[in-house]
Amino acid sequence: MLVNWNPVAFAIGPVEVRWYGIAMALSFLFGIWYLVRKGVDRGLDEDALFNLSILVIVAGIVGARLVYVLTNNPQWFVHDLPEVFKIWHGGLAWHGGLLGGILVGWWYGRRKKMDFNLLADLAVPGLAMGYFLVRIANIANQEVLGRMTGFAFGRWPAQPIGSAIGLVLLIRYFYVEAKLPPVGYQFWSFIFYHQLLRGVVEESVRDNTLFLINYVVPHWGLGFFTMTQWVTPPILLLAYLLMRRSQSRQRRKPAGLRPTLKTV
Repeated sequence: MLVNWNPVAFAIGPVEVRWYGIAMALSFLFGIWYLVRKGVDRGLDEDALFNLSILVIVAGIVGARLVYVLTNNPQWFVHDLPEVFKIWHGGLAWHGGLLGGILVGWWYGRRKKMDFNLLADLAVPGLAMGYFLVRIANIANQEVLGRMTGFAFGRWPAQPIGSAIGLVLLIRYFYVEAKLPPVGYQFWSFIFYHQLLRGVVEESVRDNTLFLINYVVPHWGLGFFTMTQWVTPPILLLAYLLMRRSQSRQRRKPAGLRPTLKTV
């Protein structure tokens, strides 16, 4: 794990720009660029895609913050309401952001008569890039720490492990995309493999609070079970079923040779 990395990249007067914010901004920009570029190639309206991107980003941030507060500091709603809105103090939950983005993406896609599964597929590179970059920024913030072990390296490098998961899934996306998978497969397979890798690998080595069953292997620095690990089985089941459902559809034709608008 990197040490003595200033979380503040630079300051403009009293305004501090942090590495975490830069990582999120780069992820958003990359995700918007990819979604709009590929969406237009498939015949979708450019303005609608830009509007969708902004709405999903806002909903994702709101959802990520709400789920974090509800699962970690619910007392803020009663005793310190302003703290709920201070996202610059840290605390965003991946699952909350994903849920917020999915709900708004589904609503907007239905309103504009765009296929939600196609939109979700095009959002995967931005999601994977976000996980890759934000986990690196977590190093600067000295958060998402690994559990201590009895090995010579001491603490597990949980942030680089999480970042590697994002990178692997990003590479996998473009590898699968070259095979023209059915619409919807890319998104639900991303959810499946991300949850699997995070639940089995990343969460096992992270120094997170354990719930219901507290089982720790001290020398190996492994812990079971975190809240994320408890929700992993139902998420895997849902994602697997939707993966199989998408695979039952006809494989995609190259862009420009298939219909791109669909009422959902």
